[in-house]
Amino acid sequence: MTKPQGRLAFALMVLAFRVRDGIWPPENTLRRIGVSPGHTFLDFGCGPGSFSMAAARLVGPAGKVYALDVNPLTIRRVQRVQKDAEKEGLKNITAIFADNPSGLPSHGVDVAFLHDVLHLLADPPGVIAGLHRALKREGRLWVGDHHMKEAAIVSAVTAGEFFRPARSSPRCQRMYDFEPTNRE
Repeated sequence: MTKPQGRLAFALMVLAFRVRDGIWPPENTLRRIGVSPGHTFLDFGCGPGSFSMAAARLVGPAGKVYALDVNPLTIRRVQRVQKDAEKEGLKNITAIFADNPSGLPSHGVDVAFLHDVLHLLADPPGVIAGLHRALKREGRLWVGDHHMKEAAIVSAVTAGEFFRPARSSPRCQRMYDFEPTNRE
């Protein structure tokens, strides 16, 4: 991802996301895209962790959530979210400081989720290849970015031929569903 934002920009982002989450609760979005108990979920570019926390609740104790971001402020925030989740009895969030999913187990993720981060990636092809490696054969990649038009999102995700648009997917406010290709 590009250079991490400073403290003021991060604080404003957290505030904006609190407003967004009040209007469009993350749990609703994640339910629509099929996140369910036992899943392994990757929140790529997790920001302050609202989708990570929602995913932790949905996947439950049998599931796992990876909250990945390049911003050290974000990772500190997600570590607080991780502690809040533990207070609720959820010990299933792992904060990861990285700009790509290369450290994740191969073929271990059910759902990879990129919400408003595709336009920020310094190396989109490298990230997309890493996501392909991390996803299970039947896994799904969900991408939404209000900074980009649908055609640009689809082009960026499918350019390396690692993903294709999913044949059938639920409608979810400007989130696009992709399935892995080229799996033996």
